[in-house]
Amino acid sequence: MTQAELIAALPAGRLPPDLTAPGPAELLALFGAGLMVAALVALLIAPFLARRPSRRARIRATRALAPQERLLAIARILGHLPKALRPAAYGGQAPPSSEVIERIALRSTRVFSRRDAGRK
Repeated sequence: MTQAELIAALPAGRLPPDLTAPGPAELLALFGAGLMVAALVALLIAPFLARRPSRRARIRATRALAPQERLLAIARILGHLPKALRPAAYGGQAPPSSEVIERIALRSTRVFSRRDAGRK
């Protein structure tokens, strides 16, 4: 027995035939509701899809900081402080020029210790 036969077998007054098939108004309302749900989902996931600035751009954004603050900011960006910048960061010598700091930071690669090597 198909759905149409089942509905036809119902006694009169039980279910109007207009409710069995959606009309243009109902289809349009469903389409509009779907668009609103899609817009809400897009707004919720937009922060996760935003592109992060590159490491180079984040390092260049520190140019306006004082040398000691800039070294700290670069250490936060890189996750470590390059060995060439450590004496300047800890007050052992005067901080290098802004261009030198940037060059050292951009060339820096993460150096893993033996403890870190075991985590791979």
